[in-house]
Amino acid sequence: MEKKQTYVSEEGLKKLKDEYDYLKVTRRQEVAAALKQAKAFGDLSENSEYDEAKNEQAEVEGRIAELEELLANVKLIDGTEKSATVSVGSVVKVKDNSLKQEFTYTIVGATESDPFNDKISDESPIGAALLGKKPGQTVSAETPAGIVKLKILEIL
Repeated sequence: MEKKQTYVSEEGLKKLKDEYDYLKVTRRQEVAAALKQAKAFGDLSENSEYDEAKNEQAEVEGRIAELEELLANVKLIDGTEKSATVSVGSVVKVKDNSLKQEFTYTIVGATESDPFNDKISDESPIGAALLGKKPGQTVSAETPAGIVKLKILEIL
């Protein structure tokens, strides 16, 4: 199975590394201490503190493994490369003809998507529809709100 690339900016990469370091160094020790304390309470079969600490440990270890996978497959994007087609890192100006409104989106990797700040994932319906397209083209994307048709005005 081919590994999936994780597209991130310098800032996104730093956030992923910071979270990974925090979980590996600090959070892992905190959970280990909570487990040790819970074991001291005795009978593990009726020890809710122990169960809670084990669940927390599983969550922390799961997130560490997820971050290791993401970091192992990072592809850095800088957003300064001007391209003739929409790609991850592109800033795209589009027009929604049904709403008669223009929008500007930055296409980012899934780990950095922030739709409230117009950063849409390359894996989202609109982001995926825009990828590889040129100014002047119209794309359709099936979103939870219905089918959206956008005309690409320019790649900024």
